[in-house]
Amino acid sequence: MPLRTRGAEEGEKSEEEEEGAEEEARRPGQHPSSPSGSLSTLPSWPCQCQVATPQCRIQKCTTDFVSLTSHLTPAVDGFHTEFCKALRAYSACTQRTAKSCRGNLVFHSAVLGISDLMSQRNCSRDGPTSSTHPEILLEPCNYHSRTHHTRPGYLFCGLFGDPHLRTFKDSFQTCKVEGAWPLIDNDYLSVQVTNVPVVPGSSATATNKITIIFKPYEGCTDQRVYQAVTDNLPAAFDDGTVSNGVSGKVRALWISERSPGRHVELHAGYIGVTVIVRQLGRYLTLAVRIPEELAQAYDATQDLQLCLNGCPNGERIDQAGHLPLPLSPPGAKERCREQLEVQDIYFHSCVFDLLTTGDVNFTVAAYSAQKDMESLHPHRDRWRIYPRALHYGGATCLIVVTLY
Repeated sequence: MPLRTRGAEEGEKSEEEEEGAEEEARRPGQHPSSPSGSLSTLPSWPCQCQVATPQCRIQKCTTDFVSLTSHLTPAVDGFHTEFCKALRAYSACTQRTAKSCRGNLVFHSAVLGISDLMSQRNCSRDGPTSSTHPEILLEPCNYHSRTHHTRPGYLFCGLFGDPHLRTFKDSFQTCKVEGAWPLIDNDYLSVQVTNVPVVPGSSATATNKITIIFKPYEGCTDQRVYQAVTDNLPAAFDDGTVSNGVSGKVRALWISERSPGRHVELHAGYIGVTVIVRQLGRYLTLAVRIPEELAQAYDATQDLQLCLNGCPNGERIDQAGHLPLPLSPPGAKERCREQLEVQDIYFHSCVFDLLTTGDVNFTVAAYSAQKDMESLHPHRDRWRIYPRALHYGGATCLIVVTLY
């Protein structure tokens, strides 16, 4: 039996109650909060400059729109479809109240804002709309549908370069970790990388193999294995399939090839996981977003996870946060600056990789790793990790990093 929202169970509010709620919403200091990035072109509240008349229901239209979009984020699968549906519902609401809102500045600002947002998001004027009191039909193979009553937290992990590791806790490390190492190993997902030496005489390594195992999930998918190695970045799982499991209108697991042999994305909708794999030069990079509750679903035998706990101390090149660098030859920083304008830790990792290997492909790897982080990392205020201090002396310089 389909579940219904609380609003649907209790029935619609009377018009008098809704008007009372509108009056409450118009009091100074009380206004609906807008979701990040979704109402940048709409007017802000409280609107003390002009109070809408009781017959004008623009405040109700806006409040409903905020309610429909407050849980959406661009990083979540299906964001575009749901946001456009909410915009069309918002537009329809303004049309119904247009006559009573004639001459109201708040109303006309909202109409213009809706038009701008539809253009920005390439939303069609015709199509399905969101309901303010929808029936919640649970899709068992869609993580966001199963967790509709909450807003799940997400974690990010990335690996690139020599290799540089960004853990779930936003700790940034440079490690040796030669051979096969587990990045993630929980009840739902396993990710393992294999690293090989980059240049003779150096402790730096880089990734030439990635193995990803999506574990069985009843009713959604059986086990699927994806494996990428240098010069073989397939657009399919090991068994040749590109997707698995369909529940209702939702795919449980699928692969999207963005650039043949260079860029592949894996989407596990049933567990809310996205993985980006790239090949740049001779080596591979990896970026992962996973719900926090699933990342924590492991036992004592699975505690060796680089994304979770970082590299073992004996495997770290940047002991105590200090990253040793050879004397910087002319042009190393300039070449990295061509790709990375902001001198955060991705920029300095680029310099380290260039000085260590001389391979210019590592500059593109650092740039791509930064962009993948920006597309998957759920907390924009934690994107940037900047060097706190730089020490140059003789043949070395040290980087001490901290998160701002």
